[in-house]
Amino acid sequence: MTAITGAAQTIADEYVRAWTSGDAEKALSLVADDVVCEAPSGRIEGIEGYRQFLAPFVGSLTKGTVLDVLGHDTRAVTVYVVDLPFVQNVHGTEYVTVTDGKISHVISVFDMSPMIKARAAQS
Repeated sequence: MTAITGAAQTIADEYVRAWTSGDAEKALSLVADDVVCEAPSGRIEGIEGYRQFLAPFVGSLTKGTVLDVLGHDTRAVTVYVVDLPFVQNVHGTEYVTVTDGKISHVISVFDMSPMIKARAAQS
């Protein structure tokens, strides 16, 4: 288990454990209204746009595991692995900035190619 040492690390840990366990709303409660997310699919601004990005993804998870959460008072990194109905063992990471107790910026990094290949194979 990761030792929690800073405010951003604590918030990031709660956030990633919420969404990897299927609770998008709990995860979103830790995100600022004016959040900015940089993801492989593009830039997302605002909580509603982020909800549209996160909730469908979380709803499709068949398994989510938190590998680690590292951070300090203002920034943290989460590392996770997820399974989806059409592809398993997708690793990812998020670099989050916390401002005034909420996640204000997310850089989401994951390889989309296994998902693209799996969807193409289904067609």
